[in-house]
Amino acid sequence: MQVSGEPSFRESVDLMFKRASKLMDLSPGLEQKIRVCNSTYTVRFGVRLRGKIETFTGYRSVHSEHMEPVKGGIRYALSVNQDEVEALAALMTYKCALVETPFGGSKGGLCIDPRQWDEHELEQITRRFAYELIKRDLINPAQNVPAPDMGTGEREMAWIADQYKRMNTTDINGNACVTGKPIAMGGIQGRTEATGRGVQFALREFFRHPEDVAKAGLSGQLEGKRVIVQGLGNVGYHAAKFLSEEDGCKVVAVIERDGALLDPKGLDIEAVRQHMNRNSGLLAGYPGAKHVADGAAVLEEACDILIPAAMEGVIHLGNAARIKAPLIIEAANGPITYGADEILRQKGCVIIPDMYANAGGVTVSYFEWVKNLSHIRFGRMQRRAEEARSRLLVEELERLSADQGLGWSLGEGFKEKFLQGSDELALVRSGLDDTMRTAYQAMREIWHSRQDVEDLRVAAYIVSIGRVAATYRSKGL
Repeated sequence: MQVSGEPSFRESVDLMFKRASKLMDLSPGLEQKIRVCNSTYTVRFGVRLRGKIETFTGYRSVHSEHMEPVKGGIRYALSVNQDEVEALAALMTYKCALVETPFGGSKGGLCIDPRQWDEHELEQITRRFAYELIKRDLINPAQNVPAPDMGTGEREMAWIADQYKRMNTTDINGNACVTGKPIAMGGIQGRTEATGRGVQFALREFFRHPEDVAKAGLSGQLEGKRVIVQGLGNVGYHAAKFLSEEDGCKVVAVIERDGALLDPKGLDIEAVRQHMNRNSGLLAGYPGAKHVADGAAVLEEACDILIPAAMEGVIHLGNAARIKAPLIIEAANGPITYGADEILRQKGCVIIPDMYANAGGVTVSYFEWVKNLSHIRFGRMQRRAEEARSRLLVEELERLSADQGLGWSLGEGFKEKFLQGSDELALVRSGLDDTMRTAYQAMREIWHSRQDVEDLRVAAYIVSIGRVAATYRSKGL
Protein backbone atom coordinates (compact mmCIF):
# COMPACT_ATOMS: atom_id res chain seq x y z
CA MET A 1 0.00 0.00 0.00
CA GLN A 2 1.33 3.43 -0.96
CA VAL A 3 0.06 6.41 1.01
CA SER A 4 -0.24 9.78 -0.71
CA GLY A 5 2.95 11.81 -0.46
CA GLU A 6 5.09 8.77 0.22
CA PRO A 7 7.89 7.58 -2.11
CA SER A 8 7.38 4.43 -4.16
CA PHE A 9 9.11 1.18 -3.23
CA ARG A 10 11.89 1.86 -5.73
CA GLU A 11 12.30 5.43 -4.48
CA SER A 12 12.40 4.13 -0.90
CA VAL A 13 15.27 1.78 -1.75
CA ASP A 14 17.14 4.65 -3.45
CA LEU A 15 16.56 6.98 -0.48
CA MET A 16 17.76 4.35 1.98
CA PHE A 17 20.83 3.78 -0.20
CA LYS A 18 21.60 7.51 -0.30
CA ARG A 19 21.14 7.82 3.47
CA ALA A 20 23.95 5.29 3.91
CA SER A 21 26.20 6.29 0.99
CA LYS A 22 26.54 9.89 2.19
CA LEU A 23 28.25 8.49 5.29
CA MET A 24 30.82 6.73 3.09
CA ASP A 25 33.90 7.84 1.19
CA LEU A 26 32.65 7.12 -2.35
CA SER A 27 33.30 9.15 -5.47
CA PRO A 28 30.06 10.43 -7.07
CA GLY A 29 30.70 8.25 -10.12
CA LEU A 30 31.17 5.05 -8.14
CA GLU A 31 28.17 5.86 -5.93
CA GLN A 32 25.98 6.22 -9.03
CA LYS A 33 27.39 3.06 -10.63
CA ILE A 34 26.49 1.00 -7.55
CA ARG A 35 23.04 2.58 -7.13
CA VAL A 36 21.59 2.46 -10.64
CA CYS A 37 20.12 -0.62 -12.30
CA ASN A 38 22.27 -2.00 -15.15
CA SER A 39 19.45 -3.26 -17.37
CA THR A 40 15.86 -4.43 -17.46
CA TYR A 41 14.42 -6.71 -20.11
CA THR A 42 10.67 -6.52 -20.69
CA VAL A 43 9.00 -9.33 -22.61
CA ARG A 44 5.43 -9.65 -23.85
CA PHE A 45 4.60 -13.13 -25.06
CA GLY A 46 1.50 -15.00 -26.12
CA VAL A 47 0.27 -18.43 -25.06
CA ARG A 48 -2.78 -20.20 -26.51
CA LEU A 49 -5.03 -21.01 -23.55
CA ARG A 50 -8.71 -21.95 -23.38
CA GLY A 51 -9.15 -21.50 -27.11
CA LYS A 52 -7.60 -18.04 -27.45
CA ILE A 53 -4.22 -16.30 -27.26
CA GLU A 54 -3.43 -14.69 -23.90
CA THR A 55 -0.62 -12.11 -23.76
CA PHE A 56 1.55 -11.84 -20.62
CA THR A 57 4.12 -9.24 -19.57
CA GLY A 58 7.28 -10.30 -17.75
CA TYR A 59 10.50 -8.66 -16.56
CA ARG A 60 14.07 -9.64 -15.73
CA SER A 61 16.15 -6.89 -14.19
CA VAL A 62 19.92 -7.00 -13.63
CA HIS A 63 20.97 -4.45 -11.05
CA SER A 64 24.69 -5.17 -10.66
CA GLU A 65 27.18 -7.44 -12.38
CA HIS A 66 30.10 -6.67 -10.05
CA MET A 67 29.98 -10.46 -9.51
CA GLU A 68 28.50 -13.10 -11.79
CA PRO A 69 26.23 -14.91 -12.04
CA VAL A 70 23.58 -12.50 -10.86
CA LYS A 71 20.94 -13.94 -8.53
CA GLY A 72 17.32 -13.21 -7.70
CA GLY A 73 13.86 -14.71 -7.59
CA ILE A 74 10.99 -14.70 -10.05
CA ARG A 75 7.63 -13.64 -8.62
CA TYR A 76 4.15 -14.17 -10.05
CA ALA A 77 1.74 -11.41 -9.01
CA LEU A 78 -0.61 -8.90 -10.62
CA SER A 79 1.30 -6.13 -8.83
CA VAL A 80 4.53 -6.88 -10.72
CA ASN A 81 5.90 -3.87 -12.59
CA GLN A 82 9.28 -2.58 -13.77
CA ASP A 83 9.87 -0.29 -10.79
CA GLU A 84 9.16 -3.08 -8.28
CA VAL A 85 11.41 -5.55 -10.08
CA GLU A 86 14.28 -3.02 -10.27
CA ALA A 87 13.93 -2.19 -6.56
CA LEU A 88 13.99 -5.88 -5.65
CA ALA A 89 17.03 -6.44 -7.90
CA ALA A 90 18.86 -3.64 -6.06
CA LEU A 91 18.00 -5.23 -2.70
CA MET A 92 19.39 -8.54 -4.01
CA THR A 93 22.74 -6.87 -4.83
CA TYR A 94 23.04 -5.48 -1.31
CA LYS A 95 21.75 -8.68 0.30
CA CYS A 96 24.24 -10.92 -1.52
CA ALA A 97 27.10 -8.59 -0.58
CA LEU A 98 26.01 -8.45 3.07
CA VAL A 99 25.92 -12.25 3.51
CA GLU A 100 28.95 -12.80 1.25
CA THR A 101 27.35 -14.92 -1.45
CA PRO A 102 29.36 -14.33 -4.65
CA PHE A 103 26.50 -13.03 -6.81
CA GLY A 104 25.32 -9.79 -8.34
CA GLY A 105 21.69 -8.76 -7.91
CA SER A 106 18.82 -9.56 -10.23
CA LYS A 107 15.04 -10.06 -10.06
CA GLY A 108 12.26 -11.25 -12.30
CA GLY A 109 8.52 -11.06 -12.35
CA LEU A 110 5.49 -12.05 -14.37
CA CYS A 111 2.30 -9.98 -14.17
CA ILE A 112 -0.13 -12.82 -13.49
CA ASP A 113 -2.42 -14.19 -10.78
CA PRO A 114 -1.29 -17.84 -10.60
CA ARG A 115 -4.58 -18.81 -8.88
CA GLN A 116 -6.49 -18.03 -12.09
CA TRP A 117 -4.78 -20.83 -14.04
CA ASP A 118 -4.64 -24.58 -13.57
CA GLU A 119 -1.34 -26.46 -13.28
CA HIS A 120 -1.02 -27.40 -16.95
CA GLU A 121 -1.76 -23.82 -18.05
CA LEU A 122 0.78 -22.43 -15.57
CA GLU A 123 3.37 -24.84 -16.94
CA GLN A 124 2.77 -23.59 -20.49
CA ILE A 125 3.04 -19.96 -19.35
CA THR A 126 6.18 -20.63 -17.26
CA ARG A 127 7.96 -22.53 -20.02
CA ARG A 128 7.26 -19.78 -22.55
CA PHE A 129 8.46 -17.07 -20.14
CA ALA A 130 11.58 -19.16 -19.43
CA TYR A 131 12.18 -19.62 -23.18
CA GLU A 132 12.12 -15.85 -23.71
CA LEU A 133 14.68 -15.32 -20.92
CA ILE A 134 16.92 -18.33 -21.68
CA LYS A 135 17.49 -17.38 -25.31
CA ARG A 136 18.88 -14.03 -24.11
CA ASP A 137 21.09 -15.63 -21.41
CA LEU A 138 18.87 -14.14 -18.70
CA ILE A 139 18.69 -17.65 -17.28
CA ASN A 140 22.10 -19.32 -17.33
CA PRO A 141 24.21 -21.13 -14.67
CA ALA A 142 27.14 -18.76 -15.28
CA GLN A 143 25.23 -15.53 -15.86
CA ASN A 144 21.78 -15.32 -14.28
CA VAL A 145 20.30 -17.78 -11.78
CA PRO A 146 16.66 -17.29 -10.69
CA ALA A 147 14.92 -18.78 -7.63
CA PRO A 148 11.37 -18.90 -6.26
CA ASP A 149 9.68 -15.79 -4.93
CA MET A 150 6.13 -14.76 -4.14
CA GLY A 151 3.69 -16.86 -6.20
CA THR A 152 6.31 -19.39 -7.35
CA GLY A 153 7.91 -22.46 -5.80
CA GLU A 154 9.89 -25.59 -6.56
CA ARG A 155 7.33 -26.71 -9.16
CA GLU A 156 7.93 -23.63 -11.33
CA MET A 157 11.70 -23.92 -10.83
CA ALA A 158 11.57 -27.54 -12.06
CA TRP A 159 9.78 -26.43 -15.24
CA ILE A 160 12.35 -23.65 -15.83
CA ALA A 161 15.30 -26.01 -15.28
CA ASP A 162 13.81 -28.56 -17.66
CA GLN A 163 13.18 -25.86 -20.28
CA TYR A 164 16.80 -24.70 -19.98
CA LYS A 165 18.11 -28.25 -20.43
CA ARG A 166 15.89 -28.80 -23.48
CA MET A 167 17.45 -25.69 -25.06
CA ASN A 168 21.04 -26.42 -23.88
CA THR A 169 21.35 -30.17 -24.25
CA THR A 170 25.15 -30.30 -23.83
CA ASP A 171 25.43 -28.05 -20.74
CA ILE A 172 26.57 -30.46 -18.02
CA ASN A 173 25.83 -27.78 -15.39
CA GLY A 174 22.26 -27.22 -16.59
CA ASN A 175 20.73 -27.94 -13.18
CA ALA A 176 22.56 -24.90 -11.79
CA CYS A 177 20.54 -22.53 -14.02
CA VAL A 178 17.97 -22.09 -11.25
CA THR A 179 17.74 -22.81 -7.51
CA GLY A 180 14.87 -23.79 -5.26
CA LYS A 181 14.25 -26.95 -7.29
CA PRO A 182 12.71 -30.18 -5.97
CA ILE A 183 15.23 -32.59 -4.43
CA ALA A 184 14.62 -35.03 -7.30
CA MET A 185 15.79 -32.40 -9.79
CA GLY A 186 18.99 -31.38 -8.05
CA GLY A 187 17.52 -29.30 -5.23
CA ILE A 188 19.00 -29.20 -1.76
CA GLN A 189 17.69 -30.21 1.65
CA GLY A 190 16.54 -27.21 3.68
CA ARG A 191 15.89 -24.83 0.76
CA THR A 192 12.11 -24.61 1.25
CA GLU A 193 12.48 -23.63 4.91
CA ALA A 194 15.58 -21.48 4.32
CA THR A 195 14.18 -17.95 4.50
CA GLY A 196 12.05 -18.69 7.55
CA ARG A 197 14.96 -20.51 9.17
CA GLY A 198 17.16 -17.50 8.43
CA VAL A 199 14.67 -15.24 10.26
CA GLN A 200 14.93 -17.57 13.28
CA PHE A 201 18.75 -17.56 13.18
CA ALA A 202 18.75 -13.74 12.82
CA LEU A 203 16.60 -13.33 15.94
CA ARG A 204 18.72 -15.83 17.87
CA GLU A 205 21.84 -13.83 17.01
CA PHE A 206 20.17 -10.53 17.96
CA PHE A 207 19.20 -11.97 21.36
CA ARG A 208 22.80 -13.11 21.97
CA HIS A 209 23.67 -9.42 22.49
CA PRO A 210 21.94 -8.01 25.63
CA GLU A 211 23.03 -4.49 24.67
CA ASP A 212 21.11 -4.73 21.38
CA VAL A 213 18.07 -6.30 23.04
CA ALA A 214 18.04 -3.41 25.55
CA LYS A 215 18.00 -0.88 22.67
CA ALA A 216 14.62 -2.36 21.72
CA GLY A 217 13.39 -2.01 25.31
CA LEU A 218 13.36 -5.79 25.75
CA SER A 219 15.27 -8.16 28.02
CA GLY A 220 16.04 -11.86 28.37
CA GLN A 221 15.94 -14.43 25.60
CA LEU A 222 13.46 -15.37 22.88
CA GLU A 223 11.47 -17.70 25.14
CA GLY A 224 8.08 -16.26 26.04
CA LYS A 225 8.28 -13.33 23.62
CA ARG A 226 4.94 -12.40 22.01
CA VAL A 227 5.14 -12.48 18.21
CA ILE A 228 2.78 -11.24 15.47
CA VAL A 229 3.36 -12.63 11.97
CA GLN A 230 1.91 -10.90 8.92
CA GLY A 231 1.72 -13.37 6.04
CA LEU A 232 1.62 -17.13 6.57
CA GLY A 233 3.12 -18.10 3.26
CA ASN A 234 6.34 -20.09 2.99
CA VAL A 235 8.49 -17.56 4.89
CA GLY A 236 6.02 -16.54 7.58
CA TYR A 237 4.90 -20.11 8.23
CA HIS A 238 8.39 -21.48 8.74
CA ALA A 239 9.55 -18.51 10.84
CA ALA A 240 6.46 -18.76 13.08
CA LYS A 241 6.71 -22.56 13.35
CA PHE A 242 10.41 -22.61 14.29
CA LEU A 243 10.16 -19.70 16.75
CA SER A 244 7.16 -21.21 18.53
CA GLU A 245 8.24 -24.87 18.51
CA GLU A 246 12.00 -24.49 19.06
CA ASP A 247 12.49 -21.15 20.83
CA GLY A 248 9.41 -20.95 23.04
CA CYS A 249 7.93 -17.81 21.46
CA LYS A 250 4.17 -17.23 21.63
CA VAL A 251 2.72 -16.38 18.23
CA VAL A 252 -0.24 -14.34 19.47
CA ALA A 253 -1.54 -13.32 16.01
CA VAL A 254 -1.20 -14.20 12.35
CA ILE A 255 -2.45 -11.95 9.55
CA GLU A 256 -3.54 -13.11 6.11
CA ARG A 257 -5.53 -11.73 3.19
CA ASP A 258 -8.93 -12.50 4.81
CA GLY A 259 -8.11 -11.01 8.21
CA ALA A 260 -6.25 -12.18 11.29
CA LEU A 261 -6.36 -14.76 14.09
CA LEU A 262 -5.63 -13.70 17.67
CA ASP A 263 -4.90 -15.87 20.70
CA PRO A 264 -2.97 -14.35 23.65
CA LYS A 265 -2.01 -17.88 24.79
CA GLY A 266 -0.25 -18.55 21.48
CA LEU A 267 -1.45 -20.13 18.24
CA ASP A 268 -0.62 -23.64 17.08
CA ILE A 269 1.00 -22.68 13.78
CA GLU A 270 0.90 -26.15 12.28
CA ALA A 271 -2.83 -26.43 13.05
CA VAL A 272 -3.46 -22.98 11.51
CA ARG A 273 -1.54 -23.97 8.38
CA GLN A 274 -3.49 -27.24 8.03
CA HIS A 275 -6.74 -25.29 8.39
CA MET A 276 -5.63 -22.88 5.64
CA ASN A 277 -4.74 -25.79 3.35
CA ARG A 278 -8.28 -27.18 3.79
CA ASN A 279 -9.91 -23.74 3.50
CA SER A 280 -8.56 -22.29 0.22
CA GLY A 281 -5.81 -20.41 2.06
CA LEU A 282 -8.23 -18.57 4.36
CA LEU A 283 -8.06 -18.14 8.15
CA ALA A 284 -11.82 -17.72 8.70
CA GLY A 285 -13.48 -20.57 10.57
CA TYR A 286 -10.40 -21.62 12.54
CA PRO A 287 -11.62 -22.85 15.95
CA GLY A 288 -10.17 -21.67 19.25
CA ALA A 289 -8.95 -18.22 18.17
CA LYS A 290 -10.58 -14.85 17.55
CA HIS A 291 -10.95 -13.90 13.88
CA VAL A 292 -10.62 -10.20 13.02
CA ALA A 293 -11.76 -9.16 9.55
CA ASP A 294 -9.48 -6.09 9.43
CA GLY A 295 -6.09 -7.83 9.35
CA ALA A 296 -4.10 -4.60 8.82
CA ALA A 297 -5.33 -3.28 12.17
CA VAL A 298 -3.74 -6.26 13.95
CA LEU A 299 -0.29 -4.97 12.92
CA GLU A 300 -0.92 -2.32 15.57
CA GLU A 301 -1.61 -4.81 18.40
CA ALA A 302 0.80 -4.98 21.34
CA CYS A 303 3.58 -7.57 20.97
CA ASP A 304 7.33 -7.94 21.49
CA ILE A 305 8.32 -8.88 17.93
CA LEU A 306 6.50 -8.04 14.71
CA ILE A 307 7.36 -10.09 11.63
CA PRO A 308 6.00 -8.67 8.34
CA ALA A 309 6.51 -11.63 5.99
CA ALA A 310 4.41 -10.90 2.90
CA MET A 311 4.33 -7.77 0.73
CA GLU A 312 6.28 -4.54 0.60
CA GLY A 313 4.86 -1.33 2.08
CA VAL A 314 2.54 -2.81 4.73
CA ILE A 315 3.92 -0.43 7.37
CA HIS A 316 3.63 3.10 5.98
CA LEU A 317 3.03 6.74 6.90
CA GLY A 318 -0.62 5.94 7.55
CA ASN A 319 -0.04 3.38 10.33
CA ALA A 320 3.59 3.65 11.51
CA ALA A 321 2.79 5.90 14.48
CA ARG A 322 0.37 3.28 15.84
CA ILE A 323 2.77 0.31 15.60
CA LYS A 324 3.48 -0.83 19.17
CA ALA A 325 6.11 -3.54 18.54
CA PRO A 326 9.53 -2.49 19.95
CA LEU A 327 11.33 -4.94 17.60
CA ILE A 328 10.45 -5.52 13.93
CA ILE A 329 12.22 -8.08 11.77
CA GLU A 330 11.58 -7.67 8.04
CA ALA A 331 11.02 -11.18 6.71
CA ALA A 332 9.53 -9.72 3.50
CA ASN A 333 11.28 -7.39 1.06
CA GLY A 334 10.60 -3.72 1.82
CA PRO A 335 7.64 -4.10 4.22
CA ILE A 336 8.48 -0.75 5.87
CA THR A 337 8.41 2.35 3.68
CA TYR A 338 11.03 5.09 3.91
CA GLY A 339 8.65 7.43 5.71
CA ALA A 340 7.51 4.76 8.16
CA ASP A 341 11.12 3.83 8.89
CA GLU A 342 11.76 7.43 9.95
CA ILE A 343 8.75 7.44 12.33
CA LEU A 344 9.59 4.07 13.87
CA ARG A 345 13.22 5.04 14.52
CA GLN A 346 12.13 8.22 16.28
CA LYS A 347 9.90 6.08 18.51
CA GLY A 348 12.91 3.93 19.47
CA CYS A 349 11.78 0.85 17.55
CA VAL A 350 14.65 -1.44 16.47
CA ILE A 351 14.30 -2.78 12.91
CA ILE A 352 16.27 -5.82 11.74
CA PRO A 353 16.38 -4.97 8.00
CA ASP A 354 15.14 -7.09 5.12
CA MET A 355 18.46 -7.33 3.28
CA TYR A 356 19.78 -9.26 6.29
CA ALA A 357 16.68 -10.85 7.83
CA ASN A 358 15.42 -12.64 4.72
CA ALA A 359 18.83 -13.56 3.30
CA GLY A 360 18.38 -17.23 4.27
CA GLY A 361 16.84 -18.00 0.88
CA VAL A 362 19.73 -16.70 -1.22
CA THR A 363 22.27 -18.24 1.16
CA VAL A 364 20.86 -21.75 0.75
CA SER A 365 20.34 -21.08 -2.97
CA TYR A 366 24.09 -20.47 -3.10
CA PHE A 367 24.66 -23.85 -1.45
CA GLU A 368 22.34 -25.48 -4.01
CA TRP A 369 24.15 -23.80 -6.91
CA VAL A 370 27.50 -25.05 -5.56
CA LYS A 371 26.03 -28.56 -5.14
CA ASN A 372 24.82 -28.53 -8.76
CA LEU A 373 28.22 -27.41 -10.05
CA SER A 374 30.09 -30.00 -7.97
CA HIS A 375 27.64 -32.79 -8.92
CA ILE A 376 27.73 -34.38 -5.46
CA ARG A 377 25.43 -34.28 -2.45
CA PHE A 378 26.81 -32.47 0.61
CA GLY A 379 27.94 -34.94 3.27
CA ARG A 380 28.16 -37.91 0.93
CA MET A 381 31.92 -38.38 1.25
CA GLN A 382 32.54 -37.41 4.87
CA ARG A 383 29.42 -38.39 6.84
CA ARG A 384 30.36 -42.01 7.58
CA ALA A 385 34.00 -41.07 8.20
CA GLU A 386 32.78 -38.64 10.89
CA GLU A 387 30.64 -41.38 12.42
CA ALA A 388 33.54 -43.87 12.44
CA ARG A 389 35.90 -41.35 14.09
CA SER A 390 33.32 -40.47 16.74
CA ARG A 391 32.63 -44.16 17.43
CA LEU A 392 36.36 -44.81 17.94
CA LEU A 393 36.47 -42.07 20.57
CA VAL A 394 33.33 -43.30 22.40
CA GLU A 395 34.52 -46.91 22.43
CA GLU A 396 37.96 -45.90 23.74
CA LEU A 397 36.43 -43.80 26.55
CA GLU A 398 34.15 -46.67 27.58
CA ARG A 399 37.08 -49.15 27.43
CA LEU A 400 39.19 -46.89 29.68
CA SER A 401 36.26 -46.61 32.11
CA ALA A 402 35.94 -50.40 32.27
CA ASP A 403 39.73 -50.92 32.67
CA GLN A 404 39.92 -48.37 35.50
CA GLY A 405 36.79 -49.75 37.19
CA LEU A 406 35.10 -46.34 37.08
CA GLY A 407 31.72 -47.83 36.20
CA TRP A 408 30.43 -44.95 34.11
CA SER A 409 29.11 -44.96 30.56
CA LEU A 410 27.91 -42.31 28.16
CA GLY A 411 24.15 -41.76 27.98
CA GLU A 412 22.39 -43.34 25.01
CA GLY A 413 20.86 -40.00 23.95
CA PHE A 414 24.28 -38.33 23.95
CA LYS A 415 25.89 -41.25 22.11
CA GLU A 416 23.22 -41.26 19.44
CA LYS A 417 23.70 -37.54 18.73
CA PHE A 418 27.50 -37.63 19.00
CA LEU A 419 27.83 -40.61 16.67
CA GLN A 420 25.65 -39.04 13.98
CA GLY A 421 27.64 -37.71 11.03
CA SER A 422 26.50 -34.52 9.34
CA ASP A 423 24.07 -35.11 6.48
CA GLU A 424 23.11 -32.53 3.85
CA LEU A 425 20.38 -30.90 5.95
CA ALA A 426 22.64 -30.55 9.00
CA LEU A 427 25.40 -28.99 6.87
CA VAL A 428 22.97 -26.59 5.19
CA ARG A 429 21.58 -25.43 8.53
CA SER A 430 25.10 -25.08 9.93
CA GLY A 431 26.20 -22.99 6.95
CA LEU A 432 23.10 -20.81 7.19
CA ASP A 433 23.54 -20.28 10.94
CA ASP A 434 27.18 -19.29 10.43
CA THR A 435 26.23 -16.89 7.62
CA MET A 436 23.51 -15.16 9.68
CA ARG A 437 25.81 -14.80 12.69
CA THR A 438 28.72 -13.41 10.68
CA ALA A 439 26.56 -10.94 8.74
CA TYR A 440 24.88 -9.65 11.93
CA GLN A 441 28.25 -9.13 13.58
CA ALA A 442 29.46 -7.12 10.57
CA MET A 443 26.37 -4.86 10.80
CA ARG A 444 26.59 -4.63 14.57
CA GLU A 445 30.22 -3.49 14.48
CA ILE A 446 29.27 -0.52 12.27
CA TRP A 447 26.14 0.20 14.37
CA HIS A 448 28.06 0.37 17.65
CA SER A 449 31.35 1.87 16.48
CA ARG A 450 30.09 4.92 14.58
CA GLN A 451 28.24 7.85 16.13
CA ASP A 452 26.67 8.78 12.76
CA VAL A 453 25.03 5.35 12.29
CA GLU A 454 21.69 5.30 14.10
CA ASP A 455 20.27 1.94 13.10
CA LEU A 456 20.90 -1.52 11.68
CA ARG A 457 19.51 -0.66 8.24
CA VAL A 458 22.12 2.02 7.58
CA ALA A 459 24.79 -0.29 9.03
CA ALA A 460 23.70 -3.07 6.64
CA TYR A 461 23.84 -0.72 3.64
CA ILE A 462 27.29 0.55 4.64
CA VAL A 463 28.64 -3.02 4.89
CA SER A 464 27.13 -4.15 1.59
CA ILE A 465 27.90 -0.97 -0.42
CA GLY A 466 31.46 -1.12 0.88
CA ARG A 467 31.87 -4.68 -0.37
CA VAL A 468 30.38 -3.90 -3.80
CA ALA A 469 32.62 -0.81 -4.06
CA ALA A 470 35.71 -2.88 -3.16
CA THR A 471 34.87 -5.33 -5.98
CA TYR A 472 34.45 -2.53 -8.53
CA ARG A 473 37.70 -0.85 -7.40
CA SER A 474 39.57 -4.15 -7.77
CA LYS A 475 38.32 -4.27 -11.38
CA GLY A 476 39.81 -0.82 -12.02
CA LEU A 477 36.66 1.33 -11.73
